[in-house]
Amino acid sequence: MARKLAKSTLERFGKRLEEEQERLQQLIEEYERELEVARMTESSSDRSPDPGNAEASSMKLEYAKELSIEQNTLDLLGKVQHALSRVRSGDYGICERCGEAIPIERLDALPYSTLCVTCASKT
Repeated sequence: MARKLAKSTLERFGKRLEEEQERLQQLIEEYERELEVARMTESSSDRSPDPGNAEASSMKLEYAKELSIEQNTLDLLGKVQHALSRVRSGDYGICERCGEAIPIERLDALPYSTLCVTCASKT
C-alpha cells in the first residue's frame, strides 16, 4: 500500500494548489478581457473596406493565439482543481493508475500530478 502524506505536507501542497488555482483564474479573466478587445477590433476590421488586409489578418492570428493560450490555461486549471479534490479526499500523492506513491520530488515539480512517473510515461 502506498504511503499517505503527512498532514503538514498535504496542507503545504493544498495551499500551493489553491494559490495556483487563483493565479490561473486571474489569467483566464485577463485572457477573456483581451479576447473581448480582440473581438471588438476584429468586428471593426470586418466592416472596413478591405477585411483581408494585413492588419485584419494579424488581428485574427492574435485572436487565435489568445484562444489557444486560454484553452491551455483552462486545461491546467482543471488539473489543479482535480488535484485539490484529491487533497480534500486524502488521495493526493497516490497514483490514480497503479496506486503507488507519487514521489515528493514529482509533486514539487508538478503539484497537480496524479500519476507517478512510470504511469505518466505510458500515457
